[in-house]
Amino acid sequence: MFENTQPLSAQEARNINPVVLAYVGDAVYSLYVRENLVKSTDFKTGQLQKLSSGIVSAHGQSELLERLLPLFTEEEGDIFRRGRNAKKGTKSKNASVGEYNRSTGFEAVLGYLYLTGNCKRIEFLLKEEYEDRR
Repeated sequence: MFENTQPLSAQEARNINPVVLAYVGDAVYSLYVRENLVKSTDFKTGQLQKLSSGIVSAHGQSELLERLLPLFTEEEGDIFRRGRNAKKGTKSKNASVGEYNRSTGFEAVLGYLYLTGNCKRIEFLLKEEYEDRR
């Protein structure tokens, strides 16, 4: 995967609005999914887009979260709850409010881990789940 070469301290990252952490986490998760799809298939871009959009959707992330929540550290759980409960400026068109809130919490965790340079932790959390989808 990729690495953050200028990580923030945990305190600096905790001071970032959880919706902003989710903004970064969305990009991290999208890249992770796309990279793994490209490495594991020989599909054309249209097929790749359909597959990735289903996985990266709020519904898909909410399902994944059910399996990951027990693996979260106390700190990750706190970040998740802050992201889930944060006031958001937008609404999802294709997901329930609950799914959207949970996916925002999930993305906040990924954003926090990325910004603090914990890319190996991201890989640990996502690797087993992605391999189950193959």
